[in-house]
Amino acid sequence: MIVSIRTVLGALTLTASAALPVAAQDTRPNILIVLFDDVGFTGLGAYGADAKTPHVDALAQSGALFSRYYTSPFCGPSRAMLMTGLDNHQTGIGTLVESVTPEQLELPAYSMLWDENQTTVASLLSEAGYQTYVTGKWGIGAKGKNLPDRFGFERSYVMDSTGGSNYDHTHYLPGYPEVPWYEDGKPVRLPEGFYSSRNLVDQMIRYIDEGDADQPFFGFLALQAVHIPVQAPAEFIDKYDGVFDKGWDVMREERWQRAIKLGLVPPTTTLAPVHEDHRAWDDLSVQEKAEAARAMQVNAGMKEAADFHIGRLLDHLEDSGKLENTIVVVTSDNGAESGVVGLENPVVNTLLSGIHRIEGLDTSYENMGLPGSLTAIGPEWASVEASPFNLYKFYSSEGGLRVPLVMAGPGVNVTGVQDAPVHVTDLMPTLLDAAGVAYDADALYGQSILPFLSGASTKTRGPDKSFGFEVSGNAALYRGNWKLVRTALPRGDFTWRLFDLSVDPGETTDLSSQNPELFTEMRAEYEAYADETGVLELGPEDYAEAQVFSNLLEKVIPKYWPYLAGLVLALLGGLYGLLRLVRMFVRRPAN
Repeated sequence: MIVSIRTVLGALTLTASAALPVAAQDTRPNILIVLFDDVGFTGLGAYGADAKTPHVDALAQSGALFSRYYTSPFCGPSRAMLMTGLDNHQTGIGTLVESVTPEQLELPAYSMLWDENQTTVASLLSEAGYQTYVTGKWGIGAKGKNLPDRFGFERSYVMDSTGGSNYDHTHYLPGYPEVPWYEDGKPVRLPEGFYSSRNLVDQMIRYIDEGDADQPFFGFLALQAVHIPVQAPAEFIDKYDGVFDKGWDVMREERWQRAIKLGLVPPTTTLAPVHEDHRAWDDLSVQEKAEAARAMQVNAGMKEAADFHIGRLLDHLEDSGKLENTIVVVTSDNGAESGVVGLENPVVNTLLSGIHRIEGLDTSYENMGLPGSLTAIGPEWASVEASPFNLYKFYSSEGGLRVPLVMAGPGVNVTGVQDAPVHVTDLMPTLLDAAGVAYDADALYGQSILPFLSGASTKTRGPDKSFGFEVSGNAALYRGNWKLVRTALPRGDFTWRLFDLSVDPGETTDLSSQNPELFTEMRAEYEAYADETGVLELGPEDYAEAQVFSNLLEKVIPKYWPYLAGLVLALLGGLYGLLRLVRMFVRRPAN
């Protein structure tokens, strides 16, 4: 299968600017975007991962593997930008629906709602004669309000949530209702025996087969792998027995050296220090090490399972004669997830365990990754998946913003590792150009990189051309090799810094004091970006995780207080009974 992928995904030069004539429409390339969820920079095989992803690796070997692709550190804003070519604030998705503040909701940049006339890559391709399909996680803005059937997708089978079980409708956050799924805008129930990667690929294959074979398609396969809860069939998990027993400290350094050897980062790269709240592997007990290693086994197994089913889709396209004329894009929505399912506080852990039992979850070691489980890799393993970078998802560090991007197929003439910077909003105009579909380039935040892919240009943008990011106080501005960045609390410190990524992608040496003029220029440039896109400046204490927790409490307390009240009454009843028993013995006369 790998050999055949390398053979058929050869590069064909395709000139694109305005729409092609109708007579040539049936020769335009198919387009397939495969979006992983929460896969960090070194989280795929071609990027140095311990997980095996041979089908994605084969695409990388036949096409282009980007080492400086940037996206939002939050999933909803990232997906909004991918679909629209606009900055997330320009589409009303300034942050996650779980982290939006009441003040933000009053502003257009944070409405969590798309206008009825919101243009997407799907709507433009559909108008140009493409068949448009999406399966998987949607999760853009307010739940159920921005579904894909309203924005250019002819067929859709989606989960409209930031995450959920890979086996059923269970939410991953306590207090939240069941995760909703929709087909073509109508609520549906998942079938018995559902597993996300398998069923989402099955559904995409069905949509393609039911379509017109003479017309091109645009497929958006939005995988749940590897969002919390990480889950996979046991046969994939068990392949990684013993692989992660060395622990996160050793394996983070291995990933760092591997990234240098693969040419993904320069030899001068210094490994970013981990945050002070990370645990040292050697400080864990034997049981803690076993549980942590098992969680990472599940993560790796989930990626391999996803890759296996991606391979089934590619095989199907090859068997039907479509693969050779299909542009395949593989990427991730943000950096690695650092969330946890338990805390060191014993009281909080007791409460969480009670909630898990109420929800019917089995969080035992033996059930990790299987139906009914709730497994996460935590910040220490997330730092391995982001190695050699600083931090991970929810932060504007390289570990949160820089993720894998692989492109292969017609029009992709460059091969191997490419270090030209690419912004997530660049993908929409690039794919429209490749399809020969006209669009208003001036209206988009991103710009087409098709000239770079075809070999007509050696750059994706000029050295003085900048682009920015902002979400819930996390902010960054890139100009050439320079990065201005402010990372939010709790693991950032809300301080502006300046880094030269050509020698220090680990963001270990702040150069703002050595380059005061550049620092001032880029600060002004960031402010202009923020004003243009509608960013609401937050204070350091208004960080996303605090707002998520606040919103979570609003849901948890009403849902679980009857159980807590019952527990309190039971304890009081037990204490009352104990007191009566003591009094009986105290009053009993001595013989």
